[in-house]
Amino acid sequence: MTQAFLTHLQGELRGIEADGLMKRERLITSPQGARIDVGGREVLNLCANNYLGLADHPDLIAVAKQAMDDHGYGMASVRFICGTQDLHTQLEERLAAFLGTDDAILFAACFDANAAVFEPLLGPEDAIISDSLNHASIIDGIRLCKAKRYRFANSDMDDLEAQLKAARDAGARHVMIATDGVFSMDGYLAKLPEIRALADRYDALLMVDDCHATGFMGPKGAGTPAHFGIKADILTGTLGKALGGAIGGYIAGPQAVVDLLRQRARPYLFSNALPPSVVAAGIEAIRLVEEGDALRAQLFENAKYWRAGLTRLGFDLLPGEHPIIPVMLGEAQLAQDMASRLFDEGVYVSGFFFPVVPKGKARIRTQMNAALTRDDLDKALAAFEVAGKATGVI
Repeated sequence: MTQAFLTHLQGELRGIEADGLMKRERLITSPQGARIDVGGREVLNLCANNYLGLADHPDLIAVAKQAMDDHGYGMASVRFICGTQDLHTQLEERLAAFLGTDDAILFAACFDANAAVFEPLLGPEDAIISDSLNHASIIDGIRLCKAKRYRFANSDMDDLEAQLKAARDAGARHVMIATDGVFSMDGYLAKLPEIRALADRYDALLMVDDCHATGFMGPKGAGTPAHFGIKADILTGTLGKALGGAIGGYIAGPQAVVDLLRQRARPYLFSNALPPSVVAAGIEAIRLVEEGDALRAQLFENAKYWRAGLTRLGFDLLPGEHPIIPVMLGEAQLAQDMASRLFDEGVYVSGFFFPVVPKGKARIRTQMNAALTRDDLDKALAAFEVAGKATGVI
């Protein structure tokens, strides 16, 4: 590697640091949970996607351990060569039944699922219409596809209809609308009933990334389509959030879609199969989720209490009903200063800033968890009051 190239990279890093945009990681020395050990201290954790508190659930740990005894540590292969076990097909069948689809196909992560879903299904004669706030994985997946690209303003149904008309006027063979079910930086829910109606009117397909909904939104936690009582044509999602928090993604949909993806989806064909421990725990996680009405009720009660407490203290919040509750701060450095002061007060959060969110829209994204107690939330609110006053936010 040349010195000129290394010097260039060092300059880029200095620029990131100077702009207050440097992301830093803290070492966790305990299992993921409502309380975690970081740097020798126990702190309240308000920034994990562990919505139902299952990441350290003893049943998942026991099943994962047993799977390693029964099925080994790893597959050392891709699925179609010698990497498919009975557990993989069992999990795919359970996901399909849980989500109400014909079948499902597993990936290493939902980022891979979103990288896989578009290119095998759509060609140059087709069109994809994407919400402007879609996750980076959807954006990257669309870039890998040769279909014509259209974009509509976040949740703007007039703009979506205009883009549907434009795609149809351009002679698109097949049109797919792609949207997050929940926009993770803001906690906003997509307007799925209106999107479904427009999709039907213009003979378009609806693809929904439901990572921040599966397990806790809708009846039995089946996600945003179930929450709204509508049908998505294709669902992508993850095992890495409410479903235990490990790793793994999936695409669920009609049989022909899944069958073609098994033949042509490059992240599936050229990546190792998920390890047995993760797959077995995923099956068990679906059972816990289907029986988890009490956990879901606690999660949303916590979210309601937390939102009311932050509002009472005078913080600027984005409106919503989701357990993602962003505290808006504006500037990247302020978000980092606030997060640092909160850590001093025993609360672990992360500042979100460009390029994760637009410049000038920096925030702390707080996330509720069913395992948090009322005492935990009161302590966290007291910490937010101290930190907010110390940084001049309130």
